[in-house]
Amino acid sequence: MAMAALRRESRRFVPFVSSPNPINAFRSTIAPTEEQVGLGVRSISTQVVRNRMKSVKNIQKITKAMKMVAASKLRAIQVRAENSRGLWQPFTALLGDTPSVNVKKNVIVTISSDKGLCGGINSTSVKISRALHKLNSGPDTECKYVILGEKGKAQLIRDSKKDIELIMTELQKNFLNYTQVSVVADDILKNVEFDALRIVFNKFASVVSFLPTTATVLSPEIVERESEAGGKIGDLDSYEIEGGETKSEVLQNLAEFQFSCVMFNAVLENACSEQGARMSAMDSSSRNAGDMLDRLTLTYNRTRQASITTELIEIISGASALEG
Repeated sequence: MAMAALRRESRRFVPFVSSPNPINAFRSTIAPTEEQVGLGVRSISTQVVRNRMKSVKNIQKITKAMKMVAASKLRAIQVRAENSRGLWQPFTALLGDTPSVNVKKNVIVTISSDKGLCGGINSTSVKISRALHKLNSGPDTECKYVILGEKGKAQLIRDSKKDIELIMTELQKNFLNYTQVSVVADDILKNVEFDALRIVFNKFASVVSFLPTTATVLSPEIVERESEAGGKIGDLDSYEIEGGETKSEVLQNLAEFQFSCVMFNAVLENACSEQGARMSAMDSSSRNAGDMLDRLTLTYNRTRQASITTELIEIISGASALEG
């Protein structure tokens, strides 16, 4: 509803933007040009300024309403995002987070939003995803994309269509919970072959800031290889396995559960960052609309005063002519 109203109000500005030089076209609506003065046009009509003031007021109402909606959603998601951080931290302590590991098949999971008007969080995620793709691509390595969200899809599909393995949208259409995200994670694990999954998302820091983050989840085979090679993952050999399961089966279960937990936290963190960025963007838009409204009010008062002065001069001139 708000987006439709915003587009409807923006149509009032189309004639000005359609000019070859939009800045000059905008100025021509505020002050008369030399050609208009030569033709006897003294000033712009007060009705035109009133229409523009009405449009700006309507847009300001919409942006303020969208800011309040974003603030309400932010409060609901923020607590859940902070609580979800405790899910994947034990896996980081056990399996580590090794972004520098060398593997042949890399899959970059780019998490973005389905809607716009939220600042540059989607552009940041796409920029980092492209940098990771360039870094992990080579003659002996393969790098693919898995995209979550319409905005990430719209940007990456332009130049990396052949590298996109899977696209999922409208993830936030329903209430985000672990069950929903685990189904998405299971679809990725079943349909994509990988040695390392690199999840790119925006970690929520505050309403006005977010931190671009990359989390790495290794496949069970790579975890076992790194465990045998030593290092931090080598500590896995010090644990005893109970229940009759082999080490490979335990690693398989751990990798699947780790990926679903990391995905759940990443989706919530990105949703929280999205609402914070949208809240900040709508606040800036409301302030800009207020500044524009002040300028238009000043122009309207000047135009109105000029028309009154012109009428008085014409009346006085006519009366003087009759007396003379």
